[in-house]
Amino acid sequence: MTILDRLADHARRRTEQAKRKTPLAALERQALSMPKGNFAFEAALKKPGLSFICECKRASPSKGLIAPAYPYLQIAGEYEAAGADAVSVLTEPKWFLGSDEHLKEIAGAVSVPCLRKDFTVDAYMIYEARLLGASAVLLICAILTDAELRAYLAICDALGLSALVEAHEEREVRMALDAGARVIGVNNRSLRDFTVDVENSRRLREQIPPGVLFVSESGVRDAGDIRRLRAIGADAVLVGETLMRSPDKKAKLAELRSAL
Repeated sequence: MTILDRLADHARRRTEQAKRKTPLAALERQALSMPKGNFAFEAALKKPGLSFICECKRASPSKGLIAPAYPYLQIAGEYEAAGADAVSVLTEPKWFLGSDEHLKEIAGAVSVPCLRKDFTVDAYMIYEARLLGASAVLLICAILTDAELRAYLAICDALGLSALVEAHEEREVRMALDAGARVIGVNNRSLRDFTVDVENSRRLREQIPPGVLFVSESGVRDAGDIRRLRAIGADAVLVGETLMRSPDKKAKLAELRSAL
């Protein structure tokens, strides 16, 4: 099994445990009883220029512990103050040391939309995201079937949630487009072997038509990367480790934004 397989398998086990506490039907009723979301995540990425999705991430499978001290509310507040257009919050608990509670607290504390960054393998997780205050969920093509992706996008639409549909290769981009994805993220990091190649965004950019928002994920290190991604027509970048390792996150984000 690849690490991605393990992450997906663990997400299934987590979901089955959660269902024993709150059945799917009950969770669905709770989520649908809330006012419908307004697709704020998509709106944030549609603004002129390059949008920044800044990530709260304590650890990762490839790098281990990234932030021994993890004042996630302070970090999210610094991102917002520095001009982040959205905040991505890891909720995967085993390898990323994330938590649903982190997302709930951050979503309640910042005014910018929040993405639930997790390995969505069940409709249950989408309803959870809505109840936690997320404006968007991550849907990874590599761990979903065509039918699952279509079904999950329909649930997102019913809830008013945006979906960041992640692809790493041309076949997955086609899968996302065929399912009707409005926001496609190209991950420059392979979740199978964790190699990083920012050129992956350039290679796949031409496969994504006008009218579909294009997000470059992972591997952004400096202003030069930002300039290159803007030049190929990226609508947004998702920046995680570079910001998390910076002692001054406001200054680092300002440096990245200065490339625009």
